[in-house]
Amino acid sequence: MASRSLNRVLLIGNLTRDPELKYTPAGTAVCTFGVATNRSWTTADGQTKDEAQYHRIVAWQKLAELCGKLLTKGRKVYLEGRLTYRSFTGRDGQPRTIAEIVLDDFIVFGDGKRTMSGASEETKVEEVKISESTNFTPEKIEAVDQNKSEDVNPDDIPF
Repeated sequence: MASRSLNRVLLIGNLTRDPELKYTPAGTAVCTFGVATNRSWTTADGQTKDEAQYHRIVAWQKLAELCGKLLTKGRKVYLEGRLTYRSFTGRDGQPRTIAEIVLDDFIVFGDGKRTMSGASEETKVEEVKISESTNFTPEKIEAVDQNKSEDVNPDDIPF
């Protein structure tokens, strides 16, 4: 029996650029975008250091189309995927290897601010959880998004 292994990447970061949605000649959607993650630490002499890491993300099929519609530069996202390495020959003729994260699932965090008519700004966190197995269409997502501001009457709860 072969031993099991795990290739899993979990990230929370901000998009560094707008997603680029393209289609292969066979008609398969592919979306690429970048995500930056930050870390800070204190050195032995008390200085605070900051470091940013940049990650290349690739999504395929329906997930790619959703990324193209829902994600924009600067948005905070939670990503799940697997790490892959790809080799190719650059335009200068030199061989290159690139690391990519193939997306399996993501959550989009809202901008945190909504203006309500007749009231001051409230802070809310919007989350949309998307995965390859989710059967959301853009119309369903918009309908869910529009229904978020509904008030719930306690008398309508069946228990």
